[in-house]
Amino acid sequence: MVQRPTLDEYFMEIAQVVAKRSTCLRNQVGAVIVLDKRILSTGYNGAPRNLQHCLDIGCIRQQQNIASGTRHELCRAVHAEQNAIIQSALHGVSIENATLYCTHQPCILCAKMIINSKIKKVVFSNNYPDDVAIRFFNKAGVEIVSFPGHSNDPG
Repeated sequence: MVQRPTLDEYFMEIAQVVAKRSTCLRNQVGAVIVLDKRILSTGYNGAPRNLQHCLDIGCIRQQQNIASGTRHELCRAVHAEQNAIIQSALHGVSIENATLYCTHQPCILCAKMIINSKIKKVVFSNNYPDDVAIRFFNKAGVEIVSFPGHSNDPG
């Protein structure tokens, strides 16, 4: 008998597929914004439109040995969560009260955008070294769910 995935499993699996489009050399991240069981937007991490991708020119963060969770301003990539929010805005789709599914815990920069976008819930698989983001979510009343067992990290 085939076991039907839960909605959280279903949307997390879609986020993993979205992450496969990532052009980041360090972490392939995917995000899916959902409201009422309907996908509103997706995003993956990569260079801004019309700029060269790290896949093509290398990663400055790797080259300079910059620790994960620090110096976000040095990264060429727009984060998956940011791209999903931007795509919603470009297409005039409200994401108020939506749930964001993401392969990785959002960083503080993404957390602030998520809070101001009025997204009500964030479900993620892989932890990220940014406790400040979690504190912001808690203070803003955004529900956060760590969803184990759906990692796209190798090994």
